[in-house]
Amino acid sequence: MTILGDLLSTIFERRYLAAALDKPDSRSMEELITALVGATGEITGLSAANHILKRYQAMTDEEKLAFFQHLASDMNIDPDKVRSTLDAYEKNPSKQSYRAFMTAVEPDRQELIRRLNQTPGATEILVRMRADLLTLGGNDPKLQALDQDFRHLFVSWFNRGFLVLRPISWESPAHILEKIIAYESVHEIASWEDLRHRLVPDDRRCFAFFHPTMPDEPLIFVEVALTGEIPGSIQDLLTDEREIIAADTAKTAVFYSISNCQAGLAGISFGNSLIKQVASDLAAELPGLKAFVTLSPIPGLTKWLDSEDIAYEDADTRQLRLLAAYYLMSAKRPDGEPLDPVARFHLGNGAMIHAVHAVADTSAKGRAQSAGVMVNYLYDLPKVAQNHERFATSHEIAASGEIRNLNAAAKKQDLHRPEPEQASA
Repeated sequence: MTILGDLLSTIFERRYLAAALDKPDSRSMEELITALVGATGEITGLSAANHILKRYQAMTDEEKLAFFQHLASDMNIDPDKVRSTLDAYEKNPSKQSYRAFMTAVEPDRQELIRRLNQTPGATEILVRMRADLLTLGGNDPKLQALDQDFRHLFVSWFNRGFLVLRPISWESPAHILEKIIAYESVHEIASWEDLRHRLVPDDRRCFAFFHPTMPDEPLIFVEVALTGEIPGSIQDLLTDEREIIAADTAKTAVFYSISNCQAGLAGISFGNSLIKQVASDLAAELPGLKAFVTLSPIPGLTKWLDSEDIAYEDADTRQLRLLAAYYLMSAKRPDGEPLDPVARFHLGNGAMIHAVHAVADTSAKGRAQSAGVMVNYLYDLPKVAQNHERFATSHEIAASGEIRNLNAAAKKQDLHRPEPEQASA
């Protein structure tokens, strides 16, 4: 009877909730927000949250901006209350004084976002909401502060413990494959046939992270090529005329494209966990793999060369490699980290700069962003943690002897003029 009673109770609760969610609500958006933050009953809170999310999705950009401005201004912290509760805690540290201080420093809008997320399907809507905020907020300091509240919560909701790694294959659902095509941001997937060439052969793999609340939306995915040697050309890697090898004969796993899929999760890092997890899984599946590398673009290279007035248009392949090595090793931000964003990502993950290749990406995009040069970052699994620690603590860049020699040679010559070609013997 207890089981039957619980079942009937659950059915009635769901029917009551469905009726409450469908019931029209004439309150203004501000009134609904106030009601949700102050709600003590589950049904009334879920009803208010549901109406807020439905109305938000129907808003124009101007209305969304007004919504964000309301959250930023009217649901902010009270500085006077923060100061008074901090003073009380300093004078008498206790559970009660600490709780009062923590309540004061957390703006009501954080609790609002949490309560909105209790509604089924809300997480995906909130991710899109943050994407809108990043687009519409511009340089408004108050809206940037509001974004920190979204980011603070998303870091917890999307931590590695909640993410699910799934292989993507030609047998994956069509709506997932469509999103892989749409979200690919490094090397465009031109057609379904192009996608097939990246998924079907035995020497190709693709993996994506998903969140349990967003099972149909990949968060980030990586495309992998299984090869004999470390490659130096993306066109050779992707051509459908290449020789396909058996996966169990491969010596190298090449991470040649990593694409973030959700604009609303900008700044929430998944790539480091993704690469390490995929490398670990592939090593277990294919014991013959000896090297785990990327074939990565150098997106800031030509922009930096132009800013430094360094000529490169007529440079030969050796000179281009010198320039690329110098840029990756020696061009730094004021904080001491590499100027190139892809370099910061992989070096921060514990990879090392292994090799640079000229004439490696002959596409219009590749020539425009890096004069066709690409780089291999090597993930030496036993050394990844050590490399990461050195980079994190002292910005020390792990690099092969070849890269260090190229960087040293670049420092000895006038980079503002291409090195003359050597006469052939």
